[in-house]
Amino acid sequence: MVQVRCVFRRNYGSLTIDGPLSETSRWRAIVRVLRSPVDAIGSALLPASCALCGSPLPRLSSVPICDSCWTEIPVQTGVVCRRCGDSLDAPAVEGIAITQLCRACRLAPPAFARAVAFGTYDGKLRDAIHALKYDRLRPAAAKLGAMLAEAIAQLLPEAPAEMLVVPVPLHRTKRRHRGFNQARALAQGAMEALRRSHPDWKLTLAPSTLMRLRATDTQAGLTPMQRRRNVRGAFKVSDLSAVRGRHVLLVDDILTTGATARAAAKSLIRAGAASVYVATLARARRLNSNVTQGPAARVAQSAYADMHSSSSSHQPAPSRGEEGCRSEKP
Repeated sequence: MVQVRCVFRRNYGSLTIDGPLSETSRWRAIVRVLRSPVDAIGSALLPASCALCGSPLPRLSSVPICDSCWTEIPVQTGVVCRRCGDSLDAPAVEGIAITQLCRACRLAPPAFARAVAFGTYDGKLRDAIHALKYDRLRPAAAKLGAMLAEAIAQLLPEAPAEMLVVPVPLHRTKRRHRGFNQARALAQGAMEALRRSHPDWKLTLAPSTLMRLRATDTQAGLTPMQRRRNVRGAFKVSDLSAVRGRHVLLVDDILTTGATARAAAKSLIRAGAASVYVATLARARRLNSNVTQGPAARVAQSAYADMHSSSSSHQPAPSRGEEGCRSEKP
């Protein structure tokens, strides 16, 4: 009987194939070597987690917001006021005339022709705007500006072929503190997107056209009446000849009660602008009714309110001066 003895070495060596590397393999090897220090430097300079939800980012990015958070920003839906773009939540009541204007626009029509917005000011969109404004996440302006461009495109059927794009200005003290004007950054991002999607639309950025004369208080926490008083007479057109006879697109990040947009649009119209349109990234939802305010309508609205008085929110009815505003940010 023949015994066979097998001896195995502990050092198995490399499992690579002996032979010349292809050109592609060489480049892949170089990239693998260089990628480690690049990732290390990038991780030190750029955040590794999403600025909105905190989840780890799968790749380095100058805009630390994950794809999931971007997809959670929906466009504004539902019935809105055809003038200011505010939501009209009251249901149609049989025998009551229904209009397409909110109560504020019926009682005091604004100087602007129409206002549009991409989405409602809540959830991820609100968080993204806060990251841009207060956390100075300026690279996010390009993506948010592309969303603003989608809102502006809603004006195509009626807007003029040539328009001046005027960002709502900040007072020099606030701009110095913040370091930039978020409205201008959004306008620039929107125009870049619109040049690709609608190259025939002639939009000219005019960031110095409108000036803010005084440092107004922040609009957050103010009632609609206080907001109107706060921005009354706050804007002035720097060059009347640049505006006279021109159509203007006023751009801002948020429209809540519309006090700022109304005041700025009034200044532009007084300076000779042919028309003013407004586009914002977000629209704060308010409690509005599209039911006419006649005696029968008031009875119907009271009946509707009584039917829903046992809802889970149990929020007190807004005072007359508050106009039903539910947002805490300007």
